[in-house]
Amino acid sequence: MKPRNTLFLPLSLRAIAGGLALSGLAAGPVAAQTPAAAPAPTVLGVPAAAAPTGPWTLQAAVDYALAHNLTVQASDLNAQQQLTSVRLNRAALLPSLGLSGTQGFNFGTNRDPFTNQFQQLNVRSNNFALQGQATLFSGFQLRNTIKQGVLEAEATRFDVEKARNDLSLNVASSFLQLLLAQELIRASEARLSTTQAQVSRSEKLLKAGAVAEGNVLDSRAQLAGEERTLVTAQNQLALAQLSLVQLLNLDPAAAGRFSVVAPTLPDPATLAPASDALDPNATFEMARQRQPEIKAADLRVNSAQRGLEIARGSYYPRLTVAGGVQTGFSSARTQFLRTVGEPIPVPVLQNVGGNYMPSPYVLLSPQVTSEALPYRFFDQLADNRGEFLQFSLNVPILNGLQTRVGVQRAQITVQQATLRAEQVKLQLRQTIQQSYADALAAQRRYAASSRQVEALSLAFRNAEIRFNNGLLNGTDFNIARNNLTAAQSDMIQAKYEFFFRYKVLDFYQGKPLTL
Repeated sequence: MKPRNTLFLPLSLRAIAGGLALSGLAAGPVAAQTPAAAPAPTVLGVPAAAAPTGPWTLQAAVDYALAHNLTVQASDLNAQQQLTSVRLNRAALLPSLGLSGTQGFNFGTNRDPFTNQFQQLNVRSNNFALQGQATLFSGFQLRNTIKQGVLEAEATRFDVEKARNDLSLNVASSFLQLLLAQELIRASEARLSTTQAQVSRSEKLLKAGAVAEGNVLDSRAQLAGEERTLVTAQNQLALAQLSLVQLLNLDPAAAGRFSVVAPTLPDPATLAPASDALDPNATFEMARQRQPEIKAADLRVNSAQRGLEIARGSYYPRLTVAGGVQTGFSSARTQFLRTVGEPIPVPVLQNVGGNYMPSPYVLLSPQVTSEALPYRFFDQLADNRGEFLQFSLNVPILNGLQTRVGVQRAQITVQQATLRAEQVKLQLRQTIQQSYADALAAQRRYAASSRQVEALSLAFRNAEIRFNNGLLNGTDFNIARNNLTAAQSDMIQAKYEFFFRYKVLDFYQGKPLTL
């Protein structure tokens, strides 16, 4: 989520206050700065009706938005997904083990896979194998991949914190815009009441012949302008309510009933000068140590460096070990049973004088018979078992410069991550410096506007007395009124801009967002 508070709040405040100051002209297009509407009034099964009722404080709005905003929830899911990748990378260190089995049917003339003989019969065969493989050395790529995944998971965790910080600042911005619109409405209602009384008084003076009819017409025109100014302020209030309701992911139908607790803000003129109370350099040093986007950028630099080590690991040899057990069965294979019977006497001849004569000795020869029996399934599995163990060494010599190019790309990735980290730090410093300058300018502008309102109030009361006595025409009287209205609106705008910028700097110092 890109924060819009630190850049767009002053523009929207000037659009609201400046537009209301110009004689009832409509304010600037604040609607274009409101966030996109939530896709549904429910958040992961939690109905919008479960939201708290009654006026909302800033702290309650921030807490509810952090618990129900869809962007924050999406960032949290991304972090959880990265954790699963870490577990997957760690599991790559474990050996792989698999069990496979096949069964086949052959018809006609087939070769017995175990006797290697061709036979004319139907054969059913089975093969079973248990195989495993483990990587012994791969240039430390597996370990570096695990470390890189851990760094990326930690970076995504800080991304979640950044999304929460951006949402908190956006809620604070919309909350202050809502308070600004309410205060502009109160000021417009007060001016409208004064103008109505002025019209009534002018009509009475016209009947008495004390003023000209042009003065009454000018007063009525001014009343119409004040009514338009009030309607514009009310519209801006409705837009501010809708913006805050959308950030909280509430039912948009509840925007009209949405209300906030207006805190009592001190007079900026009574506070210490922003130049004395705030130090942008010290604020940046504190923010640099605690802001999640800085930590996430630094972690991604370390992750890119691990990626470089992974790429360099392709230069090293790769050693793996594999082993397994396999066996099988064939229905064509038979088992021969050898039976030894009773011994049979066989006469032994002896050579006597060149003649072979029976000797008194006999040779007992056993009678052996063979019988073909079916070879049972489990007996074959036990007898046909075989084991193997092998080591594989792969030494890279030339692979089309893929490893060298991969290392060069990884080096560029490290440089890019380092540059992005510096850009994040620079952006944070510029944001703090801009907020400090805006806070200081808003406080000075508020002091100047306060003095201007005081002087223009005296001038307006004098012009009102002269107008009621017929000594001042309506045009000059309306100019005096519009000058006072513009000064009051600018003072209110400077007040809320100062407090928002001040709270942004407090937030970067680690202080909570409270009013």
